[in-house]
Amino acid sequence: MPLPDRLCLPFAFDPLLLQRDLRTACSDDWIAHFVKQNYEGDWSVIPLRGTAGATHPVMRIFSNPNATEFEDAPVLATCPYFREVLATFRCPIQAVRLMRLTAGSVIKEHDDNDLSYEDGTVRFHVPIVTNPDVVFEINRRRLIMPEGSAWYLRLSDPHRVANHGSEDRVHMVIDAAVNDWVGATLEEAARVAA
Repeated sequence: MPLPDRLCLPFAFDPLLLQRDLRTACSDDWIAHFVKQNYEGDWSVIPLRGTAGATHPVMRIFSNPNATEFEDAPVLATCPYFREVLATFRCPIQAVRLMRLTAGSVIKEHDDNDLSYEDGTVRFHVPIVTNPDVVFEINRRRLIMPEGSAWYLRLSDPHRVANHGSEDRVHMVIDAAVNDWVGATLEEAARVAA
């Protein structure tokens, strides 16, 4: 069955434990997102997992579609609940990042080529900190993602985000290769959503 552009996954994570690990991870510096034309304000990243051997800040936060080897960033070892969350995703995890959109910042409409189930690479979002004034849209339709929920988003489609609130928005963003577990999980989520 064709999948919709958004699916809520059957997982619920503890927002307080996510936020505890976020505070630990924030001992690392946030790195400004390198695609400056896609946003206004502050959209920044802390890498938790990425391309093996990457040392330059841009390469540490870049989800390289050509990479074949990946490794955890040292900060992930200090975040036990983040590791527990990631263990829920029984698929080849590639890049994992904390992505922050500060209050008043905007991610302009864009699409991420080949980032869909159909293309073999999925992106999952786990909201850690958000607020009611975050407007996240895919295909010009708003999506509200509560803290601790988990989502598949087909981001090869046009999407944009505006944080109109007074608090920063932070998501754990997980890029993974499609396998049988991903297929079964998304198909079940689609049946529940139908």
